[in-house]
Order: sequence, then C-alpha cells, then structure tokens
Amino acid sequence: MSTGYQIKDQSMPYYLTFQVVYWVDIFTRPIYKDIIIESLKYCQKEKGLEIFAYVIMSNHIHILARSATNELSNTIRDFKKYTSKKIIETIVNSSLESRKEWMIRLFKHAAKRQNKAGEFQLWTHENHAIEISSNTFIETKVKYIHNNPVRAGIVNNPEDYRYSSAVSYADEKGLLEIIPVTFSLKTYK
Repeated sequence: MSTGYQIKDQSMPYYLTFQVVYWVDIFTRPIYKDIIIESLKYCQKEKGLEIFAYVIMSNHIHILARSATNELSNTIRDFKKYTSKKIIETIVNSSLESRKEWMIRLFKHAAKRQNKAGEFQLWTHENHAIEISSNTFIETKVKYIHNNPVRAGIVNNPEDYRYSSAVSYADEKGLLEIIPVTFSLKTYK
C-alpha cells in the first residue's frame, strides 16, 4: 500500500477527495446527494466531524475537514461504508432509476476486481488525503472546492450551487453547518 495521501496526524485538518468507482456520475440525482448530506450531518453530530468546506460533484466529493475526536480515518471509513450501502440499496429498490442495471453491474465488477468481501463497491479505496499545512494552502483548497461547479459549467457563481459550502461563505444558509475559514474573499477567480 502506498504511503502517500494517508491521514497520519488524526488531529489535523485534511483536504480529502472521495471518488466513485469508474467515475460513475451517480450524484447527478438529488436523492443520492441528499444521502451524502444526511450522512455528513450525522458524522458532524455523532462523530465530531468538523467541516470547513465541501462540494458534491457528479462523481466525486471534495471536503476540507478534521475530527474533534482525533479519529478522522475511522469517521471517513464509517461514512464511506454507510453511504455506499445506503446509495446502492436506494438504487436497487428504485423503480425510477433508468441507469440501475448499468450502475449495479459496474459496482459489482469493482467489488469483484478488488476481491472485496461485499457484493458491491461504490467508492474507490483512496481518499487522496492532504494535510493542511498553511493558510495559503487552505485558502487555495477552499477556492478550488467552491469553484468546482463553476469549472464544470453547472453554475456561473460558486454560491449558486446548492451542494457546496460556497453558499455559507456567501453568508447564506447552506445544507450543512460549516466552520468557515477566515481569509479575504475578494475573488474566487
């Protein structure tokens, strides 16, 4: 196993990326994004997850967070395990999901390819964890996270994307409570 991108200091904030296997665009539907939001809320309330910034894109999530209980790795493991199970269960039980057979086939293939004990794999094993080392780095990552939907052509302004903390940084109520990082917000460009 590679030693790069691992969470070594459980007390530090990290920039994390959670990627769906095969880059499947699962989060184009609000029902799946809402599962992520509810699970993050649970992790905040019950596991001490502190979120500074986040965005849910079509096939990946960026999050800037730390653990108040110094158990970030455990929280991420539990988050990914729960959301994987809940999302796949929702797909399987949906009569409206037009991509059901295709997605289930891919998630089964990913599990088999990784010799995974379970029947399905939704998330890649990597978290692409990068420890936050400076104020400049955190500012760069917050701007990067918030500009993801703009770069993807989903919205013109970061704060217009509902599934992002950018709205909270624009002094409006977002979907999640966040701990805003203080820096000059003159421009996101």
